[in-house]
Amino acid sequence: MKLLSDILYIIVYYLVRYRLKVTRTNLRNAYPDRSRAQLRELEKAYYRHISDLFIEGIHNLYASPRSILRRYHFVNRELVNDYYEKGQSVILLSSHYNNWEYMITSLNFQIRLHAVGVGKPLNDRFVASYITRRRSRFGTQIVDQTDVRKTMAYYHQHHVPCAYMMLSDQSPSNEHKSYWTTFLHQETPFLYGAEYFARLYDLPVLYYEVTKIRRGHYQVQFSTLCEQPSQVPQYTITSRYVQLLTATINAAPQYWLWSHKRWKRHRPADMPLMPNPVETSHTNTNATNILHNTSCPTQQS
Repeated sequence: MKLLSDILYIIVYYLVRYRLKVTRTNLRNAYPDRSRAQLRELEKAYYRHISDLFIEGIHNLYASPRSILRRYHFVNRELVNDYYEKGQSVILLSSHYNNWEYMITSLNFQIRLHAVGVGKPLNDRFVASYITRRRSRFGTQIVDQTDVRKTMAYYHQHHVPCAYMMLSDQSPSNEHKSYWTTFLHQETPFLYGAEYFARLYDLPVLYYEVTKIRRGHYQVQFSTLCEQPSQVPQYTITSRYVQLLTATINAAPQYWLWSHKRWKRHRPADMPLMPNPVETSHTNTNATNILHNTSCPTQQS
C-alpha cells in the first residue's frame, strides 16, 4: 500500500497537480505568518497524506473487520458505549481530518449503539450507490443529510440508541442558515445541523479526534463536548466544535482536507460574525484546555 501511495503522490502532485491552486490559496490564507518554504513543505506533506487516503479508501471498500481494526483503533470506546447502557443516543462530531472512511465503515462493529453516518451524497448515482453499499456492509446506516430528520425521529420514537456520525466542516449550501465565525484567519460559515438536532432531542455530543500514528494506522479519541445541549445557550455547541477543530488542525495541518473549496461563500451583511477564542488566543490551545474552560458541562476519558 505504501509503494502504491508513493507512486500516486508523484502523479497527483507533480503531474496532475490536483487542485494545487486551491490548496495553495487555502494554506496561504490559513497560515499567513508562515514562509513560502514552510507552506511548500506543508503542501507536499498534505499531498503525501491524501495519496495515502486514496489507497486506504480502496482498501476500506474490501477490508475485513479484523483488517480495519488493526489500522483503526478506538482508544476509549467505553465513553460511547456508556450511553448504550443508558438507552441514550449520541452525536459524534468531527471533520474530514485524517481517515474518516474507516470510521464510517467500522463504527457499527466498534461500538454497541446503532451507527448512523450522515453526509452529502456523491453526484454520480451509480458510484454513490456502490460506495454506500460497501460502507454499510458491516451495519453502519448511511443517511443523506436531507433524510436525517426523518431517520432521527424514527429512532427516537422507537427508543433505539444510535450514534450519529456527523462531519461538520463542509461548506454549507445556504449562507443564511449557517453559523459564521473566524476560522483559520478567514470568515467561515459552519453547518448548524448537529447542534440543532442535539438541542431538539437533548442528545449528548461527543467530539472525536483522529490521530495518525504512522502511515495507514490511526487512533480515535472521544471527548464529551456537551452532556445536556438543552441546558446551554444557543450556538454553544457549534462554537466549541469550531474551537476544537481549529486546535486539531493547527496541531498537524497536513492531515486536513485542504483541496476542498472551503471558503467559496461570503458572509451576507445581515449575518453576525461570532468570535473564535482559539483564533485570538496567543497561547498554544489544545482540545483539553478548550473542554475544561467553557461553560458546557462535560466529561473526558
